[in-house]
Amino acid sequence: MAFRTRRPGAAPGAPDGSRRRRLPMRLLLPVLILVALMAMLMLRGYVHSEILADHRVQSEASTDKVPEKILDGGPVIDTRSGRATSLRMPDRRLVLTFDDGPDPTWTPKVLDVLKKHDAHAVFFVTGTMASRYPGLVKRIVDEGHEIGLHTFNHPDLSFQSKKRIDWELSQNQLALAGAAGIRTSLFRPPYSSFADAMDNESWPVTEYIGTRGYITVVNNTDSEDWRKPGVQQILRNATPKNGKGAIVLMHDSGGDRHQTVQALDRFLPDLQAKGYEFGNLTEALDAPTAHTAVAGPELWKGKAWIFLVQASEHITDVLVVGLSIIGSLVIGRFVLMLLLSGVHARRVRRKDFRWGEPVTRPVSVLVPAYNEAKCIESTVRSLMASEHPIEVLVIDDGSSDGTARIVEAMGLPNVRVVRQLNAGKPAALNRGLANARHDIIVMMDGDTVFEPSTVRELVQPFGDPRVGAVAGNAKVGNRNSMIGAWQHIEYVMGFNLDRRMYDVLRCMPTIPGAVGAFRRSALERVGGMSDDTLAEDTDITMAMHRDGWRVVYAEKARAWTEAPESVQQLWSQRYRWSYGTMQAIWKHRKALVERGPSGRFGRVGLPLVSLFMVVAPLLAPLIDVFLLYGVVFGPTEKTIVAWLGVLTIQLVCAAYAFRLDRERMTHLISLPLQQILYRQLMYVVLLQSWITALTGGRLRWQKLRRTGVVEAPGGPVAKQRTRKGSDERRPVG
Repeated sequence: MAFRTRRPGAAPGAPDGSRRRRLPMRLLLPVLILVALMAMLMLRGYVHSEILADHRVQSEASTDKVPEKILDGGPVIDTRSGRATSLRMPDRRLVLTFDDGPDPTWTPKVLDVLKKHDAHAVFFVTGTMASRYPGLVKRIVDEGHEIGLHTFNHPDLSFQSKKRIDWELSQNQLALAGAAGIRTSLFRPPYSSFADAMDNESWPVTEYIGTRGYITVVNNTDSEDWRKPGVQQILRNATPKNGKGAIVLMHDSGGDRHQTVQALDRFLPDLQAKGYEFGNLTEALDAPTAHTAVAGPELWKGKAWIFLVQASEHITDVLVVGLSIIGSLVIGRFVLMLLLSGVHARRVRRKDFRWGEPVTRPVSVLVPAYNEAKCIESTVRSLMASEHPIEVLVIDDGSSDGTARIVEAMGLPNVRVVRQLNAGKPAALNRGLANARHDIIVMMDGDTVFEPSTVRELVQPFGDPRVGAVAGNAKVGNRNSMIGAWQHIEYVMGFNLDRRMYDVLRCMPTIPGAVGAFRRSALERVGGMSDDTLAEDTDITMAMHRDGWRVVYAEKARAWTEAPESVQQLWSQRYRWSYGTMQAIWKHRKALVERGPSGRFGRVGLPLVSLFMVVAPLLAPLIDVFLLYGVVFGPTEKTIVAWLGVLTIQLVCAAYAFRLDRERMTHLISLPLQQILYRQLMYVVLLQSWITALTGGRLRWQKLRRTGVVEAPGGPVAKQRTRKGSDERRPVG
């Protein structure tokens, strides 16, 4: 028996054996959500006449092509049979017509007045309003009134093609089917007037409308209520002369219609007392009803349309609320950062500021390392230049690239290598803690470089016995690339400015793994580093707060770390950070109801961290979604001005953060591009983290590729002389 094989990696069913690439779920789901969101916004824009609306109005034209019997005839024009005929209302028969609705404020008031005086009317509704307020359409029909079409979004049809006219009519009928389960044969063109106003531009439209099965209804008595001339003038305009019948034009939408409602409440009883009857158009003409019930697919299509429109309305309302929330959070965070970071800087930069007695005793520096062969030598040598007495423990976490052998070959004093099978960073740090000799523990990453003064500055806050942990000032070392520059802005503005704020509020959420220090006794009291979450640095910081220790920020303890240099690596890192932060918040949720220091952190720190690090970033895409919508569909100028305003606020905060950190302002040139591109990536990462958390997914630790390009300011640290002909240190072990 022969076995058929395919080359490795080929997708089953591919004719050429090529591999079918599938979009990862972490990309597919956010893209689908974004597409659905934009579709809902587009639908809302369409039913609000913000998209595909045409507001042009035709100027007067000649009338030589309009039949005289139409110009001299009545307000009801029938061209369905191919012959043009017109009808007038019988004497003392009035048909009240209301255009442009239904309106949620005024249509119910009009209906109440009609019901009060036992009168019927014809409502010429637009599809946009009928789609948005289907309950009012149903009420109109249920109370015995007639419905007529007034197009979907009220364009002047003389400018439109036959295809667009058909679209306007069919969409209007679709809205009626979904709202009230009917079709109608009555139609009134937007911007229409009396029959004698028909001209060479509008008449062909009327003829075409007839071929589609509609009766065109204009008017011969205009109340001109849209001018808001006062109740008395509306009554005079609406009253026909000498007992004649008429079709009266009024409006139940398009603005403030309180004069219309007041006039109607007087008009109906006054003319009823004079023998006038107020009925539907078909009642006045003794004709069959204009309504036809719909069923089957047409009915369900209409209901589906109404459902989608209502969903878009509700979603948009939620988005507007969300935008208000995120706007308040963003502005509130910026204000807090500016005020409190200034307070922090003034406090720690006073000439007489001291944490307590200077800390001069030796400290232990723990360097967990997993496959850090490209970076570890620079890391260790930077520590050897330290101005503070230290011992260095490099904990090799099962590296396969010879990381431990490289450190051992350096033969440096006070540097020890501790080996273990691969067990993760928390286990490596706990192993280092068990082997450390001193009472203050400094932790750093294997890809990080310290300045000579870093350790000394980092441990000085321990002069205050209340301090249990210290966060250092982590900086991006590889900032020359665009993605590195964007992370540099984020570190200086988003992380270090935040840390100043959280220091003042006494709820620092995270001690960076790249540069942090702990009191040994504090670490032991909380059980050391935990592997319960993927953000062990956030987890241990929250545990410190709950145990009653102060966690502070040392701005001069600078460390230069290697930031991810590709989108994939950045994605992996931030995905782990975001998910780990959510895990830590959930793990320490009981602090919300506890007493003492734990309760204070739970009721102050956890809400702030949740708002600023989880909720606000998740809602922040709304700003960009509405920006895109506003730029494309308007109001463009106001949208751009609003976005520039937000960008200006961010630029001010960033400039202030750069000034506090004494960084060059030139990197801020890329801030606008960062807001457009980099932020979107962070949004999707956070959304993916939410999805993982809500679905109960598990995320494993993901190792980033290192290049070893980060050096401390002032140039590279001195390296050991290598043998001639050796281009690079080959991995061993």
